[in-house]
Amino acid sequence: MLEHFHEISSETPVDKIIRQIRDLITSSQLNSGDRLPPERKLADRLGVSRTHVRGAIRKLEFYGILKTVPQSGTLVSGIGITALEGLITDVIKLEKSDFTSLVETRVILETHGAKLAAQRRTPEDIAEIKKALVAYEQQVIKGNSAVEEDLMFHLKIAEASKNTVLKSLMLIITPDIINNFIQFKVCDDQTNKEVFKDHQAILQCIIEGDGAGASKVMEEHLKDVVDFSQSVIALIT
Repeated sequence: MLEHFHEISSETPVDKIIRQIRDLITSSQLNSGDRLPPERKLADRLGVSRTHVRGAIRKLEFYGILKTVPQSGTLVSGIGITALEGLITDVIKLEKSDFTSLVETRVILETHGAKLAAQRRTPEDIAEIKKALVAYEQQVIKGNSAVEEDLMFHLKIAEASKNTVLKSLMLIITPDIINNFIQFKVCDDQTNKEVFKDHQAILQCIIEGDGAGASKVMEEHLKDVVDFSQSVIALIT
């Protein structure tokens, strides 16, 4: 009888946002060229954080369902309903992917991205990474969650790598990994301080143009996330 039962999965906020957008497009309430409301207004309306709205939009952008146009906002792309249904299925499946595989992919992307950033960064890139680091530090000092600031620090490094595909892939997989890590692993002040020190060390390697050093420190920095993914597997096996 056991084979007749199916795993019950609960949708994440990102899943639900994606499905709502899909339903609006397939029902022609949203058409090609229509503009979505700003992230803040969408988040308020949906009762979720802007991080979740941003994550859904970025994934749909990656698959070509939405597109962001400067000074025009986020628009619906011209895509057939049949193709849309298939793409939405792929996007939702990504949410259900093996967590360890996502973490392993993140490590590959970020260690190589840090190396490239050290080799290709400009003074403007360094300024942006420093700005993200300061924002993270301010949240830690206040005792607040610094999930968005942590993500921004890593994305600024990805931008400095000058590899747009790498950055796009990170936008898809990293937010959910960070949110799960924060949700299930209680991050105390000591942990946050250690993360800040790691960020400082990574930035210093990038400033010095030390690609090998930046890659090594980034790998060590992500060790806690790797260990966490292993603990998740241990719990469900």
